[in-house]
Amino acid sequence: MLRSVEQRPVTGSSEDPRVTELRSAVSRLRRELAAHPAEFADRSIADEALAELDAIAAGGGPEVPRLRRCLLLVAGAIGSVSALSKGLEEVRDAVELFGEPPHR
Repeated sequence: MLRSVEQRPVTGSSEDPRVTELRSAVSRLRRELAAHPAEFADRSIADEALAELDAIAAGGGPEVPRLRRCLLLVAGAIGSVSALSKGLEEVRDAVELFGEPPHR
């Protein structure tokens, strides 16, 4: 589910709902990755990039280029693991809540 980039924090909450969505999606994917039984070469890259995504989101005002860079690292690391595709899609959708990439 995509939400408008113009969303404001919910009354009683000071956190941007986009940040909440991103942190939730990252947390879910980190749990799925930790529970995934198969080892693959880039697993540690995915772990590190997800940790960085969470840290960026926790900072409150995520920098979109950094979010997208981390997303690309995660996608490259686990993109071929079909069991994690739903979680990866949720993280991608959450990153997209922060706006489109700049056009060059």
